[in-house]
Amino acid sequence: MKPQDLPALLNEPCSVSSGKTAAAFPIVGIGASAGGLEALGQFLHTIPANSGFAFVLVSHLDPSHTSLFTEILQRTTHLAVHEAQDQLLVKRNSVYIIPPNCDMTIVGGKLRLTVPAEPRGRRTPIDTFFKSLAQDQQNHAIGIILSGSGTDGTLGLRAILEAGGTTLVQTPASAKYDGMPSSAIHAGYATHILPIDKMLETLQNRPHRPVAPPQIPAILQQPDGISRILLQLRDITGHDFSLYKKNTIGRRIERRMSQQHIQDTNVYADYLKTHPTEAHSLFKDLLINVTRFFRDAGAFTELEQHILPALCKNQTKDTVFRAWVASCATGEEAYSLAMLLRERMDMTQQDFKVQIYSTDLDDEAIAIAHAGFYPLSIAEQLSTERLEHFFNKENTGYRVKKELRAMVIFAVQNIIKDPPFIKLDLLCCRNLLIYLEPELQNQLIPTFHYALKPDGVLFLSTSESIGDHTDLFATISRKWKFYRALATSASMGTVLCRRMSWAAQHHAKTEDTMRKPNKTDLSEFAKQQLVQFFAPASVVTDCAGNVQYVHGDTSLYLLLASGPATLNIMDLAREGLTAELQAALKAAGEGRVTLNKTVHVKTNNGFTAFRFSVRTLPSYNGQNLLLIDFQDLTTPIVKSRGKRVAKSVEAARIEELEHDLAYLKESQQAGIEELQSTNEELQSTNEELQSTNEELETSKEELQSVNEEIITVNAQLQAKIDQLASMQNDMSNLLESINIGIIFLDQHLKIRSFTKDALSIYRMIPSDIGRPLNDIKSVIAGDELLLAATTVLKTLIPVEQQLHTSDDTWILARIQPYRTLDNVTDGVVLTFTDISVQIRTVAMQQALLLAEGIVTTIQEPFIALDSEFKAVSASQSFYQAFQATPEGTLGRQIYTLANGQWDISDLRQLLDSKQVFAAYVLAHDFPDIGQRNILLNSFRVAGKETDPQLILISIHPPS
Repeated sequence: MKPQDLPALLNEPCSVSSGKTAAAFPIVGIGASAGGLEALGQFLHTIPANSGFAFVLVSHLDPSHTSLFTEILQRTTHLAVHEAQDQLLVKRNSVYIIPPNCDMTIVGGKLRLTVPAEPRGRRTPIDTFFKSLAQDQQNHAIGIILSGSGTDGTLGLRAILEAGGTTLVQTPASAKYDGMPSSAIHAGYATHILPIDKMLETLQNRPHRPVAPPQIPAILQQPDGISRILLQLRDITGHDFSLYKKNTIGRRIERRMSQQHIQDTNVYADYLKTHPTEAHSLFKDLLINVTRFFRDAGAFTELEQHILPALCKNQTKDTVFRAWVASCATGEEAYSLAMLLRERMDMTQQDFKVQIYSTDLDDEAIAIAHAGFYPLSIAEQLSTERLEHFFNKENTGYRVKKELRAMVIFAVQNIIKDPPFIKLDLLCCRNLLIYLEPELQNQLIPTFHYALKPDGVLFLSTSESIGDHTDLFATISRKWKFYRALATSASMGTVLCRRMSWAAQHHAKTEDTMRKPNKTDLSEFAKQQLVQFFAPASVVTDCAGNVQYVHGDTSLYLLLASGPATLNIMDLAREGLTAELQAALKAAGEGRVTLNKTVHVKTNNGFTAFRFSVRTLPSYNGQNLLLIDFQDLTTPIVKSRGKRVAKSVEAARIEELEHDLAYLKESQQAGIEELQSTNEELQSTNEELQSTNEELETSKEELQSVNEEIITVNAQLQAKIDQLASMQNDMSNLLESINIGIIFLDQHLKIRSFTKDALSIYRMIPSDIGRPLNDIKSVIAGDELLLAATTVLKTLIPVEQQLHTSDDTWILARIQPYRTLDNVTDGVVLTFTDISVQIRTVAMQQALLLAEGIVTTIQEPFIALDSEFKAVSASQSFYQAFQATPEGTLGRQIYTLANGQWDISDLRQLLDSKQVFAAYVLAHDFPDIGQRNILLNSFRVAGKETDPQLILISIHPPS
């Protein structure tokens, strides 16, 4: 769409109805902070005057300084720029800028201004406006994030996306400060990441949405095309959306199609087949990540006060509280549950294990949740106590502490086709079922029942329910949608059918993976037999004791213990072997070999004596390995025979164990005392560091806010400086071009500045600035100028004088008071104008008038010449005597008069001699009057210094 194609009525106000109907034209919210003034100027410079958009700019402004944004940005755009006012109606083709020390929202197409309630360091004006814009304009809202530090605007963009709007973010590489753009991009809330010069085209090409969009997307009228699209999406991504609600996926498919400028669903299906990256982009758009900390505060209050106390009542240190947060998005809900459990344990002094499984289909969202890093704007969602208790403040956000992070396990999971977690105390699945068709909901509800323990709790969103499955769940809270799992096996049949499909999906095709054994030659076969018959039972481990390879029967020495499976040899060793084996491994780590160490271990039949050795092996694939071999000494000593021998061996074994036990106790006690001492010191240091850290965090928060404001003010001042520099350049060129000497003096008549034309009056150099003017030699004699300047400074009455210099130049000197913009006298201004030409012109005119008067009164022929022998005046008798006219005489050289009849050599000699002649007889044949003898008399008039020289010639009548 081109600007000329926009509607004709471009200046109509926003058409709204109680803030629920979108404007008749797009309203664009723009957030910028540090470095944002330059970016805003570049953006507005690209917008034509008739764009049809309205723009609302929100930035971090210093509350104690007047904003220059309006004045500066007006010079960069053809749009009308206004500072926002309360209840101001937004109109198209206009720009509105937030004032300092204000929060701004939009309701019903009108801007609302309020005084911020938050302290200086906690304000997020961009988020505040974007959220109100999303609520007011719904899926017509447009949000743009430009240069800025921090994370303000990220949650605002999420609100716009949730409303179905469009979000644009400046590419971080092109931003002067990339904090805000990077935060929005990493959070996944940018539908377009563009340089500034590409944003207008994207805005103009965004899909046109009518003021009242239909409830059912138009593309759903093409069901075959939608089916093909979902089929292609399943083939490429492996995820099936066929049972998602058609309205939901239809709107998102429509948006992706509009971005690719495709109207037909079948064409788009073919496009997906040839462009897998577009399929993945569509997949990301279909995933709806709507979450926040403690979303639906009332529901979490119910969970905290009634649900968790009942679930945690019988928990002990030997039990595990198991919970599953399905469709967790970026993890806020899982961490919210973890916080409540941690607070519950602290309050009741209970100590039990917690495992919260948090899963989602979106791997990018899981990566964000796994990192546990959230923008500064989450301070709006969490209390100060919870922020301090569960989060660490960093430069651009908050990071979850390790204690809370250890309670949650994040994983990518497709809840529809992957097996569920089981034996759960609590299952949270909020804001997923509303996007699924009833068929799929009826499959998931029994799965949730199967996953929960009897009396376990299912937690849904306020828009969801268990449907007809009242035989599986009893209602705990109808308002907040808490359900208790009933002790019934009614869900088993449905789940077993799904388990068969899960098993089928993960079944490995053994026929394809089995390989035939390689044939070995006789020598290799012989080596294997020799090792089998003559090599002792042994294991190969790494330096940490992890078993890498086992040879022979080691069941007499190693035993697989109950509990979590492990392959560390220290956990596998039988009673009696552990201490000696640990010492041998330690020696091997120091490069010492243990050979034929004798030990006695307890077996089912009594005690068995054997020897073991620990040797280092050559490095294998860069890994250091150990060889531990075992060799029997005697047959097992049984209790039924040789009781005396058995008792002696048993006594020796008991004595050895008691000795080892005493040594271990002493070592343990010494270690405990040392650790207690170190722990006390660390605890004291930690408390001091914690106190210091809190103070630093507070100071840092304030400094960050002040820094944002200073950067913004600095950008405005820099723009003002650039403007002043341009004006100074204009003034400098003006002063240089008017050829007038100017000297600026302060109140003490010291030189402030001067122009180059003033150097013809005062011989100044740049280093003379600051010196008194009377220290500088002038070409004008006397000190009349300084006296006049002193008088002007006292009386404030301008003075004007004509001065004559030594080089025969006339100067007009004007002396006026120097006034500031506040009309305060702060010195004087001297200007010098060369008026020599004007003076000479006036003198010439006066001389001509005089000559003309003289000529008029003389009866004899008379002519007046200037220094170049041009006729400046002639008497009437001259014209009559020589048959000439004024037009052919005045202004012409005498030698050219009357077709050159006055071009007489004797006359030339007389005039060139510059002498006065009298009664000179000149005989000449004049073509017009014939041979004549005329009597010439001349006189040279020198005049004053500035008057031109005149030659007066009188002619007696010719005879």
